[in-house]
Amino acid sequence: MALTGIQIFKLLPKTNCKECGVPTCLAFAMNLAAGKAELSQCPYVSEEAKALLSEAAAPPIRPVAMGSGENVVKIGGETVLFRHEKTFVNKPGFAILVSDTMPEVEVNPRLKRFRELKYERVGLTLRPELVAVKNESGDPGKFEALVKKVKAETDAALILMSDKVEAMTAGVKVCPDRVPLIYAANNGNSEAFANLAKGHKCPLAVKADKLEALSSLTNKLTAAGLKDLVLDSGSRTLRKAFEDQVFIRRAALIQKNRSLGFPTITFPCEMTKDPMKEAIIAATFVAKYAGIIVLSDFQGESLFPLLVERLNIYTDPQRPMTMQEGIYPIGNPG
Repeated sequence: MALTGIQIFKLLPKTNCKECGVPTCLAFAMNLAAGKAELSQCPYVSEEAKALLSEAAAPPIRPVAMGSGENVVKIGGETVLFRHEKTFVNKPGFAILVSDTMPEVEVNPRLKRFRELKYERVGLTLRPELVAVKNESGDPGKFEALVKKVKAETDAALILMSDKVEAMTAGVKVCPDRVPLIYAANNGNSEAFANLAKGHKCPLAVKADKLEALSSLTNKLTAAGLKDLVLDSGSRTLRKAFEDQVFIRRAALIQKNRSLGFPTITFPCEMTKDPMKEAIIAATFVAKYAGIIVLSDFQGESLFPLLVERLNIYTDPQRPMTMQEGIYPIGNPG
């Protein structure tokens, strides 16, 4: 159970030193209870109090990381419903889908687009981060081979998609250093997938058809020692998926529902066959409130607007974007 502001206040040093950024310890306790402050902001809290306050100090939506090197993708960690309340923390990741039933002439161009579709804007590099590798064949060998290929040809953070334990084990075995997201545990395979995730220290996606079942499954997995979870509500229509995203965020932030306090994954690629409609659906989930957005393919004319939308939403509204002053070439001036 999360602690109330008064319960937290009783454990604070009560010095009203203002070093946390607010006038009193009581105000800081209220912010901490509301998820609008972090315990580390108090320089004088005791170690005993830290232990007691660990649950209250944890973000209501757990931060989860995957990937390696310079392309580590962090999602979750959010503390507010609306951007004007406080800066959103971790931007959603964009994933391109490849399957082990696709011929190489289809897979290779997708991986090429993943590598090449990068844009420089206001001193930042805008790019997608993830490749979702799907085991549609049911063959562990084909799945393992495709995971190896994606790992060798990209720096992507990986989402490994299969409901078969043998195939998932083969896929994880060849890329544990990439810390892939294992997708997805359900009522039938949750124990085996939990052991796989714990053994390789990978985050685990959880899928159910209803939010009540999803909540029960996350409780089961957290009781088994799994902490880094990603939620899939199973909805594959825009309206229902949108409703689920809002419900999950509100349940975690307002109701302090720990069983839904995890980032989410959405699949616009499974909601339409129209590429432009898919981009519009993806734009909806950038704003409300996906942690990962899986697309069927990347095209510059649809990916770039999504990247710019994400940049605008996940930029601190109190700190406008700036560029270093200078003379910049546009085109190829002589």
